[in-house]
Amino acid sequence: MTSIALVTGASGGIGRALARQLHARGFRVAAVGRDIDRLADVEASLRVAADTTTPEGAAIAVAACQEAFGAPPTLLAHCVGSTLIAPLHRTRSDAYREIIRVNLDSAVFMLQAWITALKGERGAAVFASSVVARIGVANHEAIAAAKGGVEALVRSAAATYASQGLRVNAVAPGMTETPMTAGMLKMPAMREGAARQYPLGGVQSADQVADVMAWLLGDGADRLTGQVIAVDGGFTTVRPLVK
Repeated sequence: MTSIALVTGASGGIGRALARQLHARGFRVAAVGRDIDRLADVEASLRVAADTTTPEGAAIAVAACQEAFGAPPTLLAHCVGSTLIAPLHRTRSDAYREIIRVNLDSAVFMLQAWITALKGERGAAVFASSVVARIGVANHEAIAAAKGGVEALVRSAAATYASQGLRVNAVAPGMTETPMTAGMLKMPAMREGAARQYPLGGVQSADQVADVMAWLLGDGADRLTGQVIAVDGGFTTVRPLVK
C-alpha cells in the first residue's frame, strides 16, 4: 500500500520542497497550510487549510487526511515555523509568545493529533528545528528557546513511543534559501556574510534540507529515532579554515 504523508507548513520553502519530493516518489501527500490559496501550486494529492498552532487545527489536518485516503497518515513532516532576530531586551512579550505559538505549540499539537490517530500503528515523524537551538547565535534567544523545545519534544516522544514502532526525529537547518529568508539574502553583503559562516560555503537550498527529511521518513533511517540532524554545512560542528 502506498504510504500516506502529511506535510504541514507546505506553502513554505522546505515544506513545499518536501511535498514535491514525496509526491514524485508516489506517496499520497496531504499538504497542510493556513491559506488554501497558497497551497494551490503545491504538488500533493490533497490540500488542507488548517491552523496547526491549535489542537483543533491539528486534529482537522489529520482528520481530513484520514477522510480522503481512508487511513491516517503514517508519515508526518512538520515544517511549520517562523523566526525572530532580536536581542532579548528588545523582544516584546507578544512577539515572544507568537514565536512559541508558531514553532513549539504547533509541534506539540500536531504530534499529539498524529499519534492519537495512529492508534498503535507504526510510523515516522520528522520536525524542523534550527541551528540556533544547537549552538549559541547572537540575537536569537526567542527562536532558540522555541526550537530547543521542539528538540526536547522529539527526544521525549521518541522514548515514549518507540515500543509502538514510532520513530520521531528532527533536522536543524542552517541558513536556507526560502521565502522566509529572502529579505535577508537579497542583500549581497548579507548573503556573502552568511555564506562565509558555513565551512562548506554558500547558502543551502530548501531541497537539500528536504532530502534529509525525506530520508528520515524512509526505510533507510529505520534504526533512527530521537535524533536531530544538523543540515548546516558544518556550522555547528566544525570551524572553517581561515586563510
